[in-house]
Amino acid sequence: MSTMNISLPDSLKSFVDEQVAQRGYGTSSEYVRELIRKDADLLHLRGLLLKGAASTPAAPIDASYFSTLRERAQKRARG
Repeated sequence: MSTMNISLPDSLKSFVDEQVAQRGYGTSSEYVRELIRKDADLLHLRGLLLKGAASTPAAPIDASYFSTLRERAQKRARG
């Protein structure tokens, strides 16, 4: 694992320390890693959404589509 040192103003350091204590992180590094992972996930999701928005629909979305989708969801929920 690589190491990275960052400088924070006192107010942000206090904020990080509070988050570590309140949210049950073991260290400030764990908290920062979690923030970075969430940001990476958000950027990945944004990319997927933009890709989907730019694509052409494969089939029309109508009442039949939603009916089929609802049936599939109910079957999965039942096991």
